[in-house]
Amino acid sequence: MDMTQESGNWGAAKKFRLIIREQGQSREMGGNEMSLAVGIVDNIMMNALDTGTSDIHLQPERDQLRIRFRQDGVLQENGQLPPEQATNCLARLKLAAGMRIDEQREAQDGRIDMEYNGRRLSARASCIPCLNGEKFVMRLLDPQAMKVNLEDLGMQPETEKTWRSAISVPYGLILVTGPTGSGKTSTLYASLNQLDSSHRNIVTVEDPIEYEFEHNIAQVQVTEKTPFPKVMRAFLRQDPDVMMVGEIRDSDSLKIAIQAGLTGHLVMSTLHTNNALEAIGRMADMGAEWYLMSGVTVAIMAQRLVRKNCPKCTEPFPYSREELELIGVTAADMPGATMMKGKGCEACRGSGFKGRLGIFELVTGNRDFKQAIANQADYPELMAVARAQGFSTMIEDGRRKVLTGQTTPDEVAKAVLTQAID
Repeated sequence: MDMTQESGNWGAAKKFRLIIREQGQSREMGGNEMSLAVGIVDNIMMNALDTGTSDIHLQPERDQLRIRFRQDGVLQENGQLPPEQATNCLARLKLAAGMRIDEQREAQDGRIDMEYNGRRLSARASCIPCLNGEKFVMRLLDPQAMKVNLEDLGMQPETEKTWRSAISVPYGLILVTGPTGSGKTSTLYASLNQLDSSHRNIVTVEDPIEYEFEHNIAQVQVTEKTPFPKVMRAFLRQDPDVMMVGEIRDSDSLKIAIQAGLTGHLVMSTLHTNNALEAIGRMADMGAEWYLMSGVTVAIMAQRLVRKNCPKCTEPFPYSREELELIGVTAADMPGATMMKGKGCEACRGSGFKGRLGIFELVTGNRDFKQAIANQADYPELMAVARAQGFSTMIEDGRRKVLTGQTTPDEVAKAVLTQAID
């Protein structure tokens, strides 16, 4: 569909408005309400917000600007704009994001503030020069999405119980691992919401700050002048009880996080590893001492996101033996299983999926696990110790969710393919 030919909500400024911040003051972004660019931008943003889109991609091609929305983790086509419209729309978006509209040779980052139906929202914007023009990508940040509860993430009851007891310890290091876009930040935010912020000093160091907490939590945005280690050192002089670090990227950050965990602070952070047990090896590669890791580790959780079957059109489905064997489902698992698949309806835009849930694996730093780390145990030894405490892998968790009809074998296989290959 051509976005310019839509009937268009030209009164959109009343329902949707872009907000500009200048010298600490917020005001509505100007622009002729009847102009085509204003109407198109408003329509794109409202359409994205109405359909639960997480990212908007505006990609220049030789003869058009392609519009794609990421919904439930998958990019979907959402129309295109002719070049003459695209130029004005990009200029408006760059202006809203605080970027220079005359700069077209360098990558730029910014933040767009907006109001929709009385709700305050924002978007993280990135603009990069490409062969046919500038590619503009926005990550939509909705404060409502931040208010997610731990019980809504999709953890098994025993995993959730263990995780709740882990985040309630007074000090140590808790890690959530997984690739980009696997819901790590949502898990940490949901966990922080469980903590008593009125009687504890909770601070966060993030890059970027995705969502704003309402009460008693100090959040700091990392910049080039104030990188993670610098902010973390400064925070340690501010008497913190809990410190959430957006991501441990370098040995300095890891060293400070471990020291903080050992000296009476609870540190929660993320790390990019394939699974929970690999986090130990990754920290060792980054220069952490084994005996310090042993002393500080409270819990490590790995996670992925899979799409949930649409509740409106899901129905029993006979998956092929090959599909089930891919994720390790055997004949012994079949009695009592209720495997489902969405056939596609208006509510899920024909995809058969609506929303996402996590699949998890959680290992806790009990006495045996700490001892294994101190002994510099390799992966198979760590796995044996974890299994003894009841550890189950992400693919096993995914298998349970397939057998109970929450998702499909293909979704689980795509999410934890590395585990499936193992």
